[in-house]
Amino acid sequence: GFVAIACGSDHSVGLRNDGTVVTWGSDIEGERDDSPTSAGFVAIACGEYHSVGLRNDGIVLTWGGRHRFQRCDAPASAGFVAIACGWGHSVGLRDDGTVVTWGADDDWQRRDAPTSAGLVAIACGSFHSVALRNDGTVV
Repeated sequence: GFVAIACGSDHSVGLRNDGTVVTWGSDIEGERDDSPTSAGFVAIACGEYHSVGLRNDGIVLTWGGRHRFQRCDAPASAGFVAIACGWGHSVGLRDDGTVVTWGADDDWQRRDAPTSAGLVAIACGSFHSVALRNDGTVV
C-alpha cells in the first residue's frame, strides 16, 4: 500500500510502503518518464511539473521539470532529512540544520533562504519558503 502522496500541477506521486515511488498524470515535463525505479525512498514532494524524493541514505533525487529549471542546481550530496517543493523550486533540510535550495529563482524563491543552522522544519508555498528554527521562530 501507499504511505504518502503528493500532487503537482497535473501529476501525482505516491510513496509505497516498500520505499518505491509511483507517478501518474501528466508527463509534459517528464513527471512520469523521469521518475526513479529504485527503492529506498522515505519522503516525496511535488512542485508544478517536478517531484523530489528523499532516500533513506539522505540523498535527494529530483525528476520532471525538464524545461523549467526546476531541477537545476539539485544537490548531489547526502545528509538530507526533509524536503519541500514550491511551484518551481525545492528546499532540502540537512541533518546539520541548514537548508539547500534549487530550481527556479525568477521570483527570489532561493535568494532569501536562511544561511544559518538551527533549522528543524521547512515548507514551501508557490513562490516562497519558510523554515522553523529550533527556538520556535519562523524565518
